Amino acid sequence: MTRSSAAGIATATLLAIVIGTGALAQPAQVHVPDAEQFVGLPKGTPIAGDALEHRAQEISALLRCPVCQGLSIADSPSEMAINMKGQVRELVARGYTEPQILQYFERSYGQFVLLKPKLQGVGALVWIFPILALVLGLIVIIMKARRLERARPAAAPAPESEAETEDPYLARVRKLVEKP
Repeated sequence: MTRSSAAGIATATLLAIVIGTGALAQPAQVHVPDAEQFVGLPKGTPIAGDALEHRAQEISALLRCPVCQGLSIADSPSEMAINMKGQVRELVARGYTEPQILQYFERSYGQFVLLKPKLQGVGALVWIFPILALVLGLIVIIMKARRLERARPAAAPAPESEAETEDPYLARVRKLVEKP
């Protein structure tokens, strides 16, 4: 037996085993073993079909891709995002609710994975600081405007003659020129 025929037989045998076991016919299942440990038992009802895909897509849009960082896992082409979408799909199929799924991913990856951070801790500063800066800026502007109004001198009375409006140096020069 030659080397090429032995390789061909081995390849054909391997292909028959793979096809016979149905490994190519079924999509790979993503198993999420720690979900009960992190978030408890499912509180919703299991979903299947188009409703499952639609709901998994909605929840995937709420999670940030750890690789791309600017994209949700629903929009990211990275392998990590694809795996996370599979986990979301399985959790939805098992009956987990959106808050439970978000909590699961938050505990697994940290609060960074949420596209809408919670209003607590440092996240609260990120939401509150710009508003405080705007309010403080408005207060400073109002205080400065009031000081300028107070510091403005009272309006001088309107001059009655042309001589009063004339420059004092010019008036002195005119007096000197007028004397013969």
